[in-house]
Amino acid sequence: MVLLYLFLQIFFMRNMVLFNYAFCFIYIAGVLLMPPDIDRMYLLLIAFAIGFTVDVFSNTFGMHAAATVLIAYLRPFLIHFQMKSKGAERAEVGIRTQGLGAFISYIFPLILIHHSVLFFMEINHFGMILYTLIRIGASTLLTTLLVILLELFSKR
Repeated sequence: MVLLYLFLQIFFMRNMVLFNYAFCFIYIAGVLLMPPDIDRMYLLLIAFAIGFTVDVFSNTFGMHAAATVLIAYLRPFLIHFQMKSKGAERAEVGIRTQGLGAFISYIFPLILIHHSVLFFMEINHFGMILYTLIRIGASTLLTTLLVILLELFSKR
């Protein structure tokens, strides 16, 4: 699935921009939808490889790699927090196992963090702060919606 998300990002989503504000970074679904029990070091290495691949094709000099590694680092903490609050012994990631509300509460903060890091890294003066905040919000909503749709239509 990771290769499919990378393919979609590199060849289709890279050029998809809504109203010059909303960008879709579907490749992070590859990190978000990994099994929860994956070793943290492997997850960080996979996240770096995914982000670096997008950087190579987007000419963004490590910004995607940095943002993707950050959400891969934070992901186990969020999964553990959600498990603890539900009283579950074993965590599962996906709409079918978590339910829509829990799935959104899992992916939305990570997507928001990813987009915030990514867009704040490319800001070059404080006059762009409102534009950047709008881009973060619109892109987070668009990416979240597409991750939910992909998850709904996947056969997993």
